[in-house]
Amino acid sequence: MEIERKYTLKKLPENLESYPCRIIEQAYLNVNPVMRVRRDNDDYYLTYKGSGMMAREEYNLPLNKESYEHLLEKADGNIISKKRYVLPIENPKFKDDFVPMDTPELIIELDVFAAPFAPLIMAEVEFPSIEMANAFIAPDWFDEDVTLNPEYHNSAMSQRKI
Repeated sequence: MEIERKYTLKKLPENLESYPCRIIEQAYLNVNPVMRVRRDNDDYYLTYKGSGMMAREEYNLPLNKESYEHLLEKADGNIISKKRYVLPIENPKFKDDFVPMDTPELIIELDVFAAPFAPLIMAEVEFPSIEMANAFIAPDWFDEDVTLNPEYHNSAMSQRKI
């Protein structure tokens, strides 16, 4: 189960280049249900995602480079390229009525999109539970919570006319 919230940003964090970064390229073979192929640096995957906006089933199967390239040719729509930075959230904050059982180790996956989606930059935070996701208070440099806006899902972006 993948449980995540997505945000646009007011600004980039300082020292972004000091955080680990991966190069991601992904394409969609189908959007209902979501079937995606992804290159993540030198790793390759076929992903199935179930329905849902904040919480949904997700299964990743490893591919080799040749299989990835073969399936990439069958992509339906735009190929999405982005740099993904991984930032820890130190002392995550939650609504007053939520008390985590232990201090969660949450991370921000900050995606800087390449053309044709640049200058879009988004942040995703994954959670171990729906309750924690709903209680999360985003850092000040986050802007709009777009979790429930399908326009910001990569599968929908892949179908946009550019």
